[in-house]
Amino acid sequence: MIIPVKKRIQIFDTTLRDGEQAPGASLTPEQKIVLAKKLAALGVDVLEPGFPVSSPGDFAAVETISRLVHGVEICGFARAVKGDIDAAVRATRDAERRRIHLFISSSDIHLRHQLRKSRPEVVAAAREMTAYAKQFSDAVEFTAMDAARTGIDDLIEMVEAVIEEGATIINLPDTVGYALPQEYGEMFRRVRAGARGADRVAFSAHCHNDLGLAVANSLAAIGGGATQIEVTVNGVGERTGNCALEELVMALETRGDALNAKTGIALEQLYETSRMISGAMHFPIAYNKPVVGRNAFQHESGIHQDGLLKDRSNYEIMDPERLGIPRSMIVLGKHSGRHALKDRAAKYGIALEGQELDALYDAFKVAADRQKTVSDDELLRMVSSATGQGVQVYELGDVQVLAGSAPHRVAAVSVRHLSSGREASYTSTGSGPLEAVISAIAQGIAEEIAFAGLELHSLGSGEDAQAEAAVMVERGGRPFRGTAVHRDIVMAAGLAYIAACNSALLSSEEEENAAAAQ
Repeated sequence: MIIPVKKRIQIFDTTLRDGEQAPGASLTPEQKIVLAKKLAALGVDVLEPGFPVSSPGDFAAVETISRLVHGVEICGFARAVKGDIDAAVRATRDAERRRIHLFISSSDIHLRHQLRKSRPEVVAAAREMTAYAKQFSDAVEFTAMDAARTGIDDLIEMVEAVIEEGATIINLPDTVGYALPQEYGEMFRRVRAGARGADRVAFSAHCHNDLGLAVANSLAAIGGGATQIEVTVNGVGERTGNCALEELVMALETRGDALNAKTGIALEQLYETSRMISGAMHFPIAYNKPVVGRNAFQHESGIHQDGLLKDRSNYEIMDPERLGIPRSMIVLGKHSGRHALKDRAAKYGIALEGQELDALYDAFKVAADRQKTVSDDELLRMVSSATGQGVQVYELGDVQVLAGSAPHRVAAVSVRHLSSGREASYTSTGSGPLEAVISAIAQGIAEEIAFAGLELHSLGSGEDAQAEAAVMVERGGRPFRGTAVHRDIVMAAGLAYIAACNSALLSSEEEENAAAAQ
């Protein structure tokens, strides 16, 4: 049996250009440089850092990225206009490998209502500007904007013209997210079969998500012969965004045998890259977003939790740890069962059976019916009550924060070390109250535990709304997570930080005890 060789799909990342065009997603040149380096480490093949002619800041960002970011092809974006192409050429002149990417509309709708030019005029401009760009770069990508709504004969005419002038990559975008997968894949097949010279160039797909079909259409394009897909991290972009890099990559990774395709993306970098883009653009990630969403690998249903604890493959088709996602797959809520509760307690080194487990389960159900989830902080208190012994290492006492218009906030906290009974107070400052509180608590944690991140979410609305905080810490290179719920966001963050530290310390104690028993 001959195993077919998987087609290598080039990943063209336009997060810093098309993604930044989303309202409110603007990035500073300095942010673009940091993110460009991260995208290169992620393993994208082509990076489009901006639109050089659009602003001095974008030009400077593309120019600096071209000089500093290595191991990836840098793409200069331009309209089919000499001034745009000149700016793209200048901005990318220091790149190890560069590409000039020019575009012009191809559909009757755009020609009639936006460009207000005849088709012969537009084809002539496409031909002339492709030839002009070819003087400066061997790699020239041509985009027929709104290709998915262009008549096939008209599209083939334009594609043939730019291939004759030296275009090496032909991008046929679904600019407004209108196409259906079968239509989009068929468009690629027909253009590749009908355009003279199509066998000499690569074909690319750029899909928008207006009907929620960007990833499906991109996969259909691969089936139609595309070897490059244009994506953004988290699917950011104009209107409803672009094909999401992480979703496309994991579709190819998970179903690569059926799709006969693969990428060169470093999967372990996906989660961290997603979080960096979300933070820099101030675009929160939907809880139910595939691959990187908060709920993507979390399970509350008791049936699912039981099946998952027996074998991950029962309810997960991807391994989150391969993507750099901390393993926190069990969410304790009112649908959770005894198996999940017992397993979570065991992660803290606490073995529960019989009456102790029943007592904990009864208390847990009362709390879970009252609120959406039961946090780690609250669970540890329940375990202490059910077993009659303290199981936490540290406990947060009083918290006071001084806020105001001054540049720094002041926080004073008390931290109790439960096994020794010692309690001490600590004071610190920060640019905000949360930073000040976390910094003060950290002084009371004797062990080497590094703060790694904080998420805050609102549970409900109105005067009785509560804040849910999730804090990530690292100890010995391993990530740990703690959660807490409180009506005060500062208290929620502080309690979650203590819970995360307890998780790290109790997990370490459990491992040490297990090793000693062997």
